[in-house]
Amino acid sequence: MAREGRCPIWGLGSGLCSYKIITLIVCSLNIVIALSCLRSLYSSPYIYSNKDYGVVKHTPDHIRKMEKSVRIRRANEPIELVKLVNQLKPELWGGGSMPSAELPQAVKNKITEEILQRLRNLRPNATASEEQEAVQTWRREKLKEAKMLADGGKGLNSTLVQEEAGNLVKVLESDWAALSEEIGLWIPTAIENREHNDKPEGVEDTEDVEQILAGRPLPPECNLEIHTDYDGECVQWGLSNPQESAADCCQACLDQAKSAKPDQKKCNIWVYCPSESGCYSPDTYQHKHMECWLKYSEKPSLNFKDRYSEEYRNSHSNVPLIVPWVSGVIRV
Repeated sequence: MAREGRCPIWGLGSGLCSYKIITLIVCSLNIVIALSCLRSLYSSPYIYSNKDYGVVKHTPDHIRKMEKSVRIRRANEPIELVKLVNQLKPELWGGGSMPSAELPQAVKNKITEEILQRLRNLRPNATASEEQEAVQTWRREKLKEAKMLADGGKGLNSTLVQEEAGNLVKVLESDWAALSEEIGLWIPTAIENREHNDKPEGVEDTEDVEQILAGRPLPPECNLEIHTDYDGECVQWGLSNPQESAADCCQACLDQAKSAKPDQKKCNIWVYCPSESGCYSPDTYQHKHMECWLKYSEKPSLNFKDRYSEEYRNSHSNVPLIVPWVSGVIRV
């Protein structure tokens, strides 16, 4: 029988086997197991969903295209024109400084929600004129509200605070166009010829949409759709393919389809950004004015159409009210 405090195991015979040695051995085993688990954890490949986590792995080809896009934009930047405009700014504003009213993002979000609610309250098939009138009515009411609050109005039931009201008055009066662009409010101006029929005889009534797009009119085969973003396999990278107009973008698609080699996809979808402030997209790129994406799809499907849904806007930041892209599917 072993004496108390001695442990005749592991070949130690009658040697000392104190509890400290046993504890040390157990701790060492625990450390080895822990290190093995950590090594296994860090060596395992993690694949995160781009939709859920916003992680995007750029391929070398994407990186090269992005670098090429940056070089093209820098080369086309009108540096001399920008300098000239900066010199003329004091004269254009009467020797004073330009208005620099800035609104907090929270106020912009309130404005977006209020305008969106006005548009929701319209009938389902509301015309562009009715949408414009609804927005302008909101603007007049909000401007009156902001002026009363800025002048010290008390007891006024308003979603604004007095400090914000002053800046909002300036924006609604002089910077409304810039604010509309920033929040993505782009509604085509309806042009009617009821009062003055100035169209030549034999010319049928057509959509006035093309009149809000810069450049020449689009041919019928382009099948223009405003506020539309089509999905598809990219045959021409848009970041490095700026076009002067939607018509030029469509023509680029037609030309690519004609000149494509037998083993290449032929363009049948064109997607163009007509907004000078750029166009929103859920990817990681910053999409600029005049971007032209050429795509192919056997069965074209939509990414977005008309307005972004409330559910989508709630789950994504900086989403405008209305889809800024214009697109077309070329039927063969």
